[in-house]
Amino acid sequence: MQKSKLESESKSFAALRGQYKTFHYHGCHLSQGDGCVVLRFDFAIDGLCDFHPETVILTDNLRICNAIDTPTAQKIAFSLGLAELISYWKCACPPQVVIHCGTLTKQEQNWWKRLWFHGLGEFFYRNQIETAQNDFLRLDVREAACCAPPKAFECADLRLVPVGGGKDSCVTLDLLRQTGKPLMGFTVNDQPARAETFAAAGFAPEQMLRARRKIDPTLLLRNREGFLNGHTPFSAIVAFLGLFAAYLVGADEIVLSNEASANESSVLGTDINHQYSKSFAFERDFHAYVRKSIGVPIRYFSLLRPFHELQIAKQFAALPQFHRAFKSCNVGSKQNIWCGKCAKCLFVALILAPFLPPDALAAIFGKDMFDDPDLLSEFRALLGQSQAKPFECVGTVNEAAAALGLTIARYESQSLPLPRLLAACRAFALPPHAAARLLGDFNPENLIPPMLQSQIERMFSFVRGSA
Repeated sequence: MQKSKLESESKSFAALRGQYKTFHYHGCHLSQGDGCVVLRFDFAIDGLCDFHPETVILTDNLRICNAIDTPTAQKIAFSLGLAELISYWKCACPPQVVIHCGTLTKQEQNWWKRLWFHGLGEFFYRNQIETAQNDFLRLDVREAACCAPPKAFECADLRLVPVGGGKDSCVTLDLLRQTGKPLMGFTVNDQPARAETFAAAGFAPEQMLRARRKIDPTLLLRNREGFLNGHTPFSAIVAFLGLFAAYLVGADEIVLSNEASANESSVLGTDINHQYSKSFAFERDFHAYVRKSIGVPIRYFSLLRPFHELQIAKQFAALPQFHRAFKSCNVGSKQNIWCGKCAKCLFVALILAPFLPPDALAAIFGKDMFDDPDLLSEFRALLGQSQAKPFECVGTVNEAAAALGLTIARYESQSLPLPRLLAACRAFALPPHAAARLLGDFNPENLIPPMLQSQIERMFSFVRGSA
């Protein structure tokens, strides 16, 4: 595999581990400010630098049910620091991590090593690093176990719903809107699409819990200097930050919008998955960790786990109130636009194309996504015609092929000429009857509670109907 320019200029994994042998997690600090809660972490790499990332949770619109000075709040914050440190550890990948500010059992250490290893699968792959889960990292826990008894959790009978601004969280908000249980949205580094889709779902701005996460600029400096860089399991950070927020406001459910498609690996024939921390494997592990290691009765689950992206797209297409507001392009996120040039834009267009007229689809993206020859290689990769899918949050190869088949059938039924990408890749399309079978799939591996089964059944009844 040919290295990118960034990778060819980077320092080597082995050399860095030889020079920088120890990463320290020195401290986790919680404080209550004017209208906010501040979480600050102290990390260091021996012989290189210190890092002090910070996250702020805005509290002006919140009723605080559980205080930040309890052992449980401290344990959650400490765990959030463990998730945060992955981004800082990866710049030099020291073989030893020394933890000075909290304790972990052997079982918990194994839990974290599994998250770090699989969450960094894409990072290892793209930097051509060969390592194994059992020997890439050694944890050294220096603090004795704390015997302080946990304080009882005050429950506000509330759902916390992370809002990403894409089609999936829109569908989740719509499904939850009429369940009778109050909810609060949750965002990290809020963007316009998140506020706009939340409003389109019928919720008021004061029902949004907002967090602001800052990356220590020293890490960005190390990246510019050629230290290792790459994808980390950001959704795991959101999971622990969401858990801390849920604890503060007394929410007993954290409702995700991750789908069955997130379980598929990004590199065919491996377990390297860009979306590992959105997979059911992580969801199940995290839910168990919250119950056993944190000890709070907060349920963590994805409402859309039974469904594939193709099914979610069909449901979303029937919700026009969200079509102007939603965005999920990482490249254009800061400008609140679809860039129209990336694999994520292309996939979203492809998965919606069977269910929306071509002019409605072009209105969303500002162009005909299927008539751009510069996107042909990305289109082929989405359809499984390369070693790896695009490293984005995209659906399965089968779903892409199914969407292609349904879209071609739609164009032909209306005697419309095929745009260039559809014509060039029609050999990779699944026939419509195979696509229809995908719309009838149901993933039984999920943690959805019984009280939400009726919402799931209604959605399943709709999406398995004729395309």
